[in-house]
Amino acid sequence: MDFTDVSLTALRVFRAVAEQGTFTAAAASLGYTQSAVSRQIASIERVAGAELLERKRGGVRLTAAGRVVMRRATVVLDAIDATARDLSGLPEQGGTVRLGWVPSAGTTLVPHALAALRRSDPGVHVVSREGGTPALVRALRAGSIDLALLSSAPPFRAPDDESPPLELQTLTERALCLAVPAAHPLARGDFVDVADLRGQRWIAGSSSGADRLMGVWPGLDERPEIAHTARDWLAKLHLVAAGCGLTTVSCALAPAAPPGVRILPVRGGPQELRRLLLARLPEPPAEPVVRLAAALRAAALADDIDTIPNP
Repeated sequence: MDFTDVSLTALRVFRAVAEQGTFTAAAASLGYTQSAVSRQIASIERVAGAELLERKRGGVRLTAAGRVVMRRATVVLDAIDATARDLSGLPEQGGTVRLGWVPSAGTTLVPHALAALRRSDPGVHVVSREGGTPALVRALRAGSIDLALLSSAPPFRAPDDESPPLELQTLTERALCLAVPAAHPLARGDFVDVADLRGQRWIAGSSSGADRLMGVWPGLDERPEIAHTARDWLAKLHLVAAGCGLTTVSCALAPAAPPGVRILPVRGGPQELRRLLLARLPEPPAEPVVRLAAALRAAALADDIDTIPNP
């Protein structure tokens, strides 16, 4: 069958399942029965000739083919919705959304999402601020921000234990990587073996408290040598470029790496995964919040940086 025969209803159902994470949640959000959702997903997969959703015990996950369809479906559905607003003579959806984000989200995802939102919904005004996950969670609880992009490391517990629990959605899950000076012996290959990290000099986070070891590879069986400390990720990367040491880095920061830095995966030990979460309070969101959340989800899908670039 020709994929151009796919209906808009099937695309909307597919997007809802991908965003909600389960068939049950998607059915509830759309007002459909679960069997109706299942039929729509079966029809779109049949036309695509590929499995678009990986079914797991805890929900569903987009396959590689599913990510392709999702990126295109988002463009098509957003265009249809915008056309419907224009034809009905409705004013542009407006309002202000307050967004908080961890530094790793600020290199590509947040700028791409805001640029897309300006094109699709110019009436939505976004004010944002950078912060660490604990501070952003407190800001959400206090009502000073509406949405937050949070980081999470294994064992992936909830960001706090307050009630009611925050509404969380995983936008990305990627392996922690290593920033290495381009002239360093470890930069000669396409990956770094974890055994070769012993005895290295490190560029870490703040100079005191629990953040002091942020930037050091987790689980090293030695007391690491902290050569420099810096809060700012770009400052850390420039110190790496200057040959001052190594630091851990989210692969999302790879596009921001200055010349003289290689961003490499680490092998030989347990994989260190990091998640980027979209968080909000568990209450019905305002329409501008819904639109920004959709733009962030679309940007996370579009910013496909699973392959780490090497300067």
